[in-house]
Amino acid sequence: MHTHIWQVNPHQPDISILSRAGDILKKGGLVAFPTETVYGLGANGLDARAVNSIYQAKGRPADNPLILHIADQSAVEKLARNIPKQAYLLMEKFWPGPLTIILARTPAVPDIVTGGLNTVALRMPQSTIALELIKLAGVPIAAPSANLSGRPSPTTAQDVLADLNGKIDVIIDGGNCEIGLESTVIDCLGEKPVILRPGGITWEMLSAVLGPVLIDPALAGDSSLKPRAPGMKYRHYAPQAPMLLIEAIQPRSYELLNTEINKALAAGKKIGLLISNSAAKSIEVNSGQILLQCYGSRLQPEQLATDLYSLLRWFDSRNVDIILAEGVEEQGLGLAVMNRMRKAAGYNILH
Repeated sequence: MHTHIWQVNPHQPDISILSRAGDILKKGGLVAFPTETVYGLGANGLDARAVNSIYQAKGRPADNPLILHIADQSAVEKLARNIPKQAYLLMEKFWPGPLTIILARTPAVPDIVTGGLNTVALRMPQSTIALELIKLAGVPIAAPSANLSGRPSPTTAQDVLADLNGKIDVIIDGGNCEIGLESTVIDCLGEKPVILRPGGITWEMLSAVLGPVLIDPALAGDSSLKPRAPGMKYRHYAPQAPMLLIEAIQPRSYELLNTEINKALAAGKKIGLLISNSAAKSIEVNSGQILLQCYGSRLQPEQLATDLYSLLRWFDSRNVDIILAEGVEEQGLGLAVMNRMRKAAGYNILH
């Protein structure tokens, strides 16, 4: 299969191009497209055979459910039932936007989309390209991130091409994604809503609308806890090199980083170093075996959120032997950043 790349303006996309992409989706094909979070790999969400193509292209486990992307809130009632008031509050406040809501499914949703669950995950993206593509396709679009399963998610069309060239029909190139991390996933089925995946809509923002919001304890990586959603149990966002995450307050984090740098250099390893600006000023990074990337402040994780996956892929392209990364504070968007960093490191963490 030859994978085509079609460039469009992210703010004023060429409707004729998106219409062609919509036709491909209607016919059961696969189209990668940008959203405000990451690039998604889309298929007709009501066509089980087309959805199966997503799993095949990504090498994705069959019990890892997909998100259905919609362009109009009226589609919710066709895909979900017994919709609670709190879900409507979230839709009114945060849609379109980077929030996925877990609801009870209707029979219209194919089993393959839900990973065998009785629930469905719904999102209305904010991206102009994504919204227009969904409208032109005329169906909900099932779309996980457009990468090989387990790899860092793609935030550029080039990232998608690197993973899926020859496996999908089209990549719509709409430039870099704005947020850089996947949507927040919130389960609205219980008495209290539960965050299953933190993202651009933060715990603080959700709590301001709903009151008490829980965070699933399985997000901390405790293997003794049963994940609330199958996708939570799989390896995600991982670079090719092993990654060690330093979670300690400064200046203790500097001491730990220096110790691990010296260990790796003594072993003859090429190091990828992903740290804050303040850490870079406080540790020895003058070896030619160290590739340094600074992300700014630990207290302002927005830039790291945007750049995290592209930086992990950059280290991969430089064939580092190990990545040493310094964590950020977990307030606001930092909760989502740390979730992704911990999973990228396989919970290989120094406290």
